[in-house]
Amino acid sequence: MTDTVHDIVDTAVAAGAFTTLVAAVTAAGLVETLKGDGPFTVFAPTDGAFAALPAGTVEELVKPENKDKLTAILLLHVLPGKVMAADVTGQVMDAATAGGATVHVDGTDGVTVDGAKVVTADIACTNGVIHVIDAVLLPKG
Repeated sequence: MTDTVHDIVDTAVAAGAFTTLVAAVTAAGLVETLKGDGPFTVFAPTDGAFAALPAGTVEELVKPENKDKLTAILLLHVLPGKVMAADVTGQVMDAATAGGATVHVDGTDGVTVDGAKVVTADIACTNGVIHVIDAVLLPKG
């Protein structure tokens, strides 16, 4: 294993635990965005988090006719800028996402984002940081 740091997409691919996320990002046409300069903060749900969604949800979302809905969900997982775990420790805030919505970040007992627990924090990438979460963030309402 080398210490080479990759962009967010290549890091997620190399990790092997984000195949559903990578497929969704590809289906939504966000690969180039997330390979861009950034910096970005990405809350990356594991394959297990996607598997916990109701049966058929992922298959439905990756259909071309649902691209806008999929894109909106994925952009909930992206914050503009690079936010490390230490930046939110002990704080509670509503952060603006790349899609214009907000997510509730609570750093008072570990870190949660809209209730999803950050299970691995601060995975450095050339264009930002990945925090692994245990649930998929969905739009409110």
